[in-house]
Amino acid sequence: MEQDFLQEAPDPKRWSALTFIAIATAMMVLDGSIINIALPQAQADLGISDVHRPWVVTAYALTFGGLLLLGGRISDFFGRRRVFIIGMCGFLAASAFGGFAVDGVSLIAARALQGGFAALLAPAALSLLTTTFTEPGERAKAFSVYGAVQGFGAAVGMLLGGILTEYLGWRWCLFINVPIALVVILGALGSIRESRAEAAGPFDIPGALLSMLGLASLVYGFTLAGEAGGWFAPITSTSVLAGVILLIAFALRSAKASFPLLPPRIFMNRNRGAAFLSFLLVGAGILGVSLFLTFYLQVTLGFTPFQAGIAFLPFTIGIVAGAMIASGLTPRFGEVKVMILGLGIALLNMIWLAQVSETSGFLSLVLPALTLMSLGLGLYFAPASSLALLEVDETDSGVASALVNATQQVGGALGSAMLNTIFLSAVAGGKLAGTASDIGAYRITFASTAGLFALALVVVLLLAKQKRSRS
Repeated sequence: MEQDFLQEAPDPKRWSALTFIAIATAMMVLDGSIINIALPQAQADLGISDVHRPWVVTAYALTFGGLLLLGGRISDFFGRRRVFIIGMCGFLAASAFGGFAVDGVSLIAARALQGGFAALLAPAALSLLTTTFTEPGERAKAFSVYGAVQGFGAAVGMLLGGILTEYLGWRWCLFINVPIALVVILGALGSIRESRAEAAGPFDIPGALLSMLGLASLVYGFTLAGEAGGWFAPITSTSVLAGVILLIAFALRSAKASFPLLPPRIFMNRNRGAAFLSFLLVGAGILGVSLFLTFYLQVTLGFTPFQAGIAFLPFTIGIVAGAMIASGLTPRFGEVKVMILGLGIALLNMIWLAQVSETSGFLSLVLPALTLMSLGLGLYFAPASSLALLEVDETDSGVASALVNATQQVGGALGSAMLNTIFLSAVAGGKLAGTASDIGAYRITFASTAGLFALALVVVLLLAKQKRSRS
């Protein structure tokens, strides 16, 4: 054991590597939200119908979530640095293709390609953190940076989308990725050290197809639930049922295959299982903040898109502050206790945010609730990412990293459809009751988001063990 430790000398360029991994992570997260504010202008410019408009956003989530597990296994066996650079090159090309889109089909196709290459890039990036930082204190700091840039990218994406759309045009919401990707590619070539799994085996192609099609079908069905006549519309129920069947088949395949795409040992550990399940629930719930709070600010409070983007800056600051605080707390108290603290803070302030009304002001209610909630989420994300990868075997590092991203991506896609259906049902119920305002629908949607945070907290309390951080 001592000999193995001596052989594992710290990478002298590890902090430079962290810089470029963090930039790549922020870019991927940013792309999930930057297009939202640009969508009205892009729709008018390209003549996209209202029916097909949502797929500019959904196509990214479908391919991202559906291909993440395969991307994680590819990074394990072909080299995480190599796959990281290939993913970044592909993301660059897809972004340029989208920026030059001539119609809705080409824009949606570009978004799907972005998601596909992000599915290669994301697990390789997180896996590189796991293999590059092995000392517990440094590892906690690295994962805190990772958690911070996730929140930073999500919030800044909305602000940057408004600025670029207003002053340069919607196409620059895609073109902006080109110079960023070039910087990351050049930096990665000189600072990131290659790592790959020692044990190799044949790719589980049937498992890859089952997981990809199952997740895609499930996300597709939940997305349609708000558009195609509700949850019981034939196309919705058929897609969801097909997704469930395919994922069950994938689970059975994983249990029997010699080299499964997702080894059951990864999530059978109760700590990692709690982390992955809580990621799914928090990923679903956080859409109640980023999506519907945007509508509340603009429709109810009368904010412009640019002002709404600025209003989310405290959310960014809270995420970063929470992640930095977590870097000091995690080595002392362990991942689980810090996760519980973060989820508890996020839950209480989400309940507070659910008290919005036509007369509640931004400064008196929205701003403090949003800031404190983001502080809790920052406390949660960093130790949860670390717990999900704690004591993972070297051969499983890439696929476990992919599962961290997949649970959040799939949770976000499912949550957007679920919360949208809840919102529309509440609006319809208010109209039937003779109420013209949508404020009740916002309150119900925010309360539902709080419910998802509460479920995540229960999962961590019941499943995760209280233990201190170890490498």
